[in-house]
Amino acid sequence: MLTEYIHKAMDMARYEIIEDDHTYWGEIPGFKGVWGRAKTLEGCREELRETLEEWIVFRLKNQLELPEIDNINLNIVEQQA
Repeated sequence: MLTEYIHKAMDMARYEIIEDDHTYWGEIPGFKGVWGRAKTLEGCREELRETLEEWIVFRLKNQLELPEIDNINLNIVEQQA
């Protein structure tokens, strides 16, 4: 489920070329603070994916909400007794 979540999040990514230094910038809408920048598009994608993974781990560890993607919900739901 985690791998599918990451793939779907990466499918939402947007990329652009920074004209000043000809690097690539990528971000995922709805995932505040998740971005990557590199000299190549592939490098940017890799950095973005690594940042996303770290962001997910941080949010889960700190019990912070994660966006739901295509009915994939990684949020911890407490069960009532």
